[in-house]
Amino acid sequence: MRRAGHSWGCALMLDSSPSAGPARVNQPASAPDKVILTADEMRRAISRIAHEIVERNGGASDLVLVGLRTRGGPLAARLAARIAELEQVAVPLAELDITPYRDDRPRDQSPREHIVTPLPVAIAGRVVVLVDDVLFTGRSARCALDALLDHGRPRKVQLAVLIDRGHRELPIRADYAGKNIPTALTESIAVRLRETDGVDAVLLVRQPATAPAPGTDRPQGEGSASR
Repeated sequence: MRRAGHSWGCALMLDSSPSAGPARVNQPASAPDKVILTADEMRRAISRIAHEIVERNGGASDLVLVGLRTRGGPLAARLAARIAELEQVAVPLAELDITPYRDDRPRDQSPREHIVTPLPVAIAGRVVVLVDDVLFTGRSARCALDALLDHGRPRKVQLAVLIDRGHRELPIRADYAGKNIPTALTESIAVRLRETDGVDAVLLVRQPATAPAPGTDRPQGEGSASR
């Protein structure tokens, strides 16, 4: 559930020497991506989150894991597999599409106008753990809560993310985080998963300053879910 911020302080250099011909604008080169989590580190982070979920909830008998599409789904499946190894309990899984609930949709498109597709598992009275890859502004998590409550009334809702990058715009926090990564608004987090990308890794992407996307206060970021 990703958007990078913007900075207007990036200097442009003009080469106007007589022998240089017409003035050229030299754009600053972006730094290479930095690997934050390797495949092994990601596996250990997911395992630790699974342990924490079981410990906090006194087992797994009442749990339902709901992944936010796209990368939250595979992460939820991995958490469920690890919890099954720990507790010998099959944890119900579901995937949630929060697109109709996004708060950057036109105001005349109410989320209640779309048809709610039932989840494959019942959530009423259960402990639901929402799973996403990156927690950023908190807006995706808020949308996920709206979407979830259209499917029933859980006893409790918790949030698990692989990466918490800060810059919250809403009073939302993760109950479980694989890693906290302080970031600048001109940086973004790219999560790569075997199921969707063919490889497991988390990258810190340093981007040059860009203009805001139309209708937003910052450029388009890392993906549709992590906001």
